[in-house]
Amino acid sequence: MAYTPDKPKLPESVDELRARIPGWGADLDPKDRPSVPQEVFDPDFSGAHWEFPERQPERWPRERSIEHKFLTPVFGTSCPPRGLSGAIRRYSYAKYSEGRAAHWLLLLAADRVDAVESALRSFATLRPDNPITQTGVRSELTHHGLRSRVGQNRTDVVHHPLDPVIVAAPWILGAGLAYTIIRRMARAR
Repeated sequence: MAYTPDKPKLPESVDELRARIPGWGADLDPKDRPSVPQEVFDPDFSGAHWEFPERQPERWPRERSIEHKFLTPVFGTSCPPRGLSGAIRRYSYAKYSEGRAAHWLLLLAADRVDAVESALRSFATLRPDNPITQTGVRSELTHHGLRSRVGQNRTDVVHHPLDPVIVAAPWILGAGLAYTIIRRMARAR
């Protein structure tokens, strides 16, 4: 089991591993190991002051991979899952193994949804996001943006035409959607 000082048991015996993997166990003979004079093996001493680490309190249900029996003893709490992006993350962890592409694609989609949610949430504050300064568009015009790209043998030159589209498209689509909603509401009155 993970997170304990016990050495996990091998899934196969030493002889089976040696027969299946050429060179397996080459360092088992103490004469072939350079660390032997300094090495002291004490199975009772792992260096840890605990048998199992103290568990961090769980303030809200955390995502947990379906491969693991339980949540790791220590986990991050800086970005609690919330909104639609949190629901997508929870679904990804509940439904798919970490070895499946669907798991990671859902997590990528949740990150994109979280970015949109954060941008929308910023409009509810007194200081909303400023896409011109915070995306670096202004510095492209004032700090030699074009000169740093042309003639420098950069490998990312092929996607430069897409950069303005990727940065501006969400804002343009959002403005168009807001305009359409406001226009429909005005017509309804």
